[in-house]
Amino acid sequence: MPKNKKPAANTIANNRKARFDFFIEEEFEAGLALQGWEVKSMRAGRVQLKESYVIIKNGELFLFGAHISPLSSASTHVTADPTRSRKLLMKRYEINRLIGQVERAGYTLVPLALYWSRGRAKLKIGLAKGKKQHDKRASIKERDWKREQQRILKNG
Repeated sequence: MPKNKKPAANTIANNRKARFDFFIEEEFEAGLALQGWEVKSMRAGRVQLKESYVIIKNGELFLFGAHISPLSSASTHVTADPTRSRKLLMKRYEINRLIGQVERAGYTLVPLALYWSRGRAKLKIGLAKGKKQHDKRASIKERDWKREQQRILKNG
């Protein structure tokens, strides 16, 4: 799997806050174990990754805190839990490598984007280190400076 593969125009949801709060060192693609009503809700775009994160439990990765709102037209015999933890599907050697990085090197795993790839829902997760408050201020200054540069070039 190429590490620099970008999701195409079929993005379902982005976690923009993740790049502000963390330094993303490396990105990985993972599949999701979903129920039918969740797929229907994703196709309708009713997903939010803002408060979500990836946890490690019993040598497996789980997406925790992602909110998938059930559709009103979804099945009536299934009890929909919008914030249930969803298992991430990756190769064993990738999972072991990520677990080692998280436990030894002090990294964390954050979801970056949710998108469709060949009809299947994929989650881009990032191996990340947290930013300190002064790093966040520097990011804001850099973003404002880039915006100012664009304005100068446009008017100049």
